[in-house]
Amino acid sequence: PRDLPLMRAHLGDGSQWGVHLSYAEQPRPEGLAQALIISEDFISGGSAALILGDNIFFGHGLSALLKRAMHENEGATIFAHRVHDAERYGVVAFDPQGRPTSIEEKPKKPLSNWAVVGLYIYDHQAAKFAKSLKPSRRGELEITDLNMTYLRAGRLKVAQVGRGFAWFDAGTPDSLLDASNYVATIEKRQGLKIASPEEIAYRQGFISNGQLAELIERNHSKSIYGNYLREVLEEEQSAEPVPARDEPLIRLTG
Repeated sequence: PRDLPLMRAHLGDGSQWGVHLSYAEQPRPEGLAQALIISEDFISGGSAALILGDNIFFGHGLSALLKRAMHENEGATIFAHRVHDAERYGVVAFDPQGRPTSIEEKPKKPLSNWAVVGLYIYDHQAAKFAKSLKPSRRGELEITDLNMTYLRAGRLKVAQVGRGFAWFDAGTPDSLLDASNYVATIEKRQGLKIASPEEIAYRQGFISNGQLAELIERNHSKSIYGNYLREVLEEEQSAEPVPARDEPLIRLTG
């Protein structure tokens, strides 16, 4: 309730980027799985992606990975990233054939080094399963319990993202600083912006050359960011054909 008006004022309805944004309020912090219940009408019998706001993902081929996972999803697909301090995260374990066998939240003795990241894809049963959950000891509907419901039903896949993909759970000051330093380093080295909504919308064909030029002049005319977007526009207008992007390496187990 406190943050929603600020988010709506900042992002609007998304039309400036050629997309449609709508909003739903979580009255109290009663767990991540509650998001599927609140958005049941929005999901409307289809699939949905749930992404945590303090998680940051970056890597070549990320868009293709997500599109493939959405297209191939049956049941639920969660994503796992290899870490050295698995006891800090939800951990997914596998059998010798690579099938997921368990998910534990911050285990003292992790059964694997694969942490579940804050990115989940669910089918039309997500709200139904979420409603069947019982609140945990901290009074929340836990996302791990929802994932375990899919696992027990034999309908959970795990997409293991490996080398070349960066993941930050930026929920603490130190991890937010790590993510900021990483983004700054990549942007300075490559001269490219990470997650520029105007650039993404333009390159995906959601907005036209003229619409991007209008956004630049209306919102960023005298800024460094505006200069960057002008370079994107000029580059695209005079660009030679771009080589096809490599497909990401991904192993889907379930």
